[in-house]
Amino acid sequence: MRDEDSRYEAVRSRDARFDGEFFFAVETTGIYCRPSCPAVTPQRRNVRFFATAAAAQGSGFRACRRCRPDAVPGSAAWNVRADVVGRAMRLIGDGVVDREGVAGLAVRLGYSARQVQRQLTSELGAGPVALARAQRAHTARVLLQTTGLPVTEIAFASGFASVRQFNDTIRAVYATTPSELRAAAPRGGPTAAATPAAGIPLRLAHRGPYQAGPVLDLLAREALPGVEEVTGTPGDRTYRRTLRLPHGTGIAAVHERPVTQRGTTAAHVGGWLDARLRLTDPRDLTTAVQRLRRLFDLDADPYAVDERLGADPRLAPLVAARPGLRSPGAADPDELAVRALVGRTAAGELVRSRGKALDAPCGTLTHLFPEPAALAESGRDGPLGALAAALADGTVRLDVGADRDDAEQGLLALPGMDARTVAVIRTRALGDPDVAPPGTDVPDTWRPWRSYALHHLRAAGERDEEENR
Repeated sequence: MRDEDSRYEAVRSRDARFDGEFFFAVETTGIYCRPSCPAVTPQRRNVRFFATAAAAQGSGFRACRRCRPDAVPGSAAWNVRADVVGRAMRLIGDGVVDREGVAGLAVRLGYSARQVQRQLTSELGAGPVALARAQRAHTARVLLQTTGLPVTEIAFASGFASVRQFNDTIRAVYATTPSELRAAAPRGGPTAAATPAAGIPLRLAHRGPYQAGPVLDLLAREALPGVEEVTGTPGDRTYRRTLRLPHGTGIAAVHERPVTQRGTTAAHVGGWLDARLRLTDPRDLTTAVQRLRRLFDLDADPYAVDERLGADPRLAPLVAARPGLRSPGAADPDELAVRALVGRTAAGELVRSRGKALDAPCGTLTHLFPEPAALAESGRDGPLGALAAALADGTVRLDVGADRDDAEQGLLALPGMDARTVAVIRTRALGDPDVAPPGTDVPDTWRPWRSYALHHLRAAGERDEEENR
């Protein structure tokens, strides 16, 4: 939706489908909002549109306190697009700029820092530093309003270089001080009790209807003892897993939440999934959240997917039965690649023999999945050894900024790696929404959502899940 008149119509109708796809700002108030903001619709002549929250902030607008535009799902385009802008946005979301700077981002993308700056600014109205700054501000707000951490600790945990920079950014983005922002947290919330040890409570926003049941079904089938578990009864389950993060480790819990029944439809339409993160280092909050969002495919645009697939006679009844069906990704791409290659049983053996034990186990969660370097150092031969070595030395990259075509070619060049396994890795680890495994009858009319189409067929029992994935 690039036409500004169309965007204004979306704002006037408070259309939540476009939350995160663009932002609008009101020149007379100095505030920027999401399209579905419940406030009185401003006059067209006073409205400006921005592709990102960072661009709005860079133009001097502050976030609306009613609609909290910084909390919307990310644009689905960043996960779909394979170009440098899409890859850059995924890397910035993963915290690469905070950890490695713009130079590190550029190296990962294979461009100069100047080229990356120019491309992002040209298309999004903000460069990598501004985009990372907006993300840090959102992380800081979450920590201020959901934990009892001291403000000074929150400043550095959010990725700011100094307390002064932290204070200035919070004032610029929210027009308030950190202490006032904390005091504005909803009464009865978790602020006083929540700590990194107890876990940081979160609401992981999604766009449109969300079919949590099929996602939890898949994760339950795949769960590796010691690393993952799914507890509870269908409709009220909790998925928990361990996470290896840049500064430490974490344990994530995501709750299915009850769904609304409408005939044959069972779709969670509440706008978010409840989650809780226990982190050994709060600096990992942003990265952990982004990895959960990719695992649960929370930034997808179900309206676009359902519109295209619902036009196909074969898929139409399946889409009607399961609106908002997602294509789950991976919390750890390297882990997913190893599991796709060796299968669930062998992956469980790897956890027991080479996985790293947590310093503080949490119930049945006791280990991290072994890193590729640990598997490569174990002297394993065959396909697993080749894959582990390639991932460990960077010959094959599966991080969020990896070029999908390059990764696929690198995987296919490894001994013992077949095209069907690579298709699974491309779908799950690389988050490609348009993958058709070899030998499958998948028409081009399902593009660019063939991965979602296959999930519909599997959910309806028309295709078997990959064995032991």
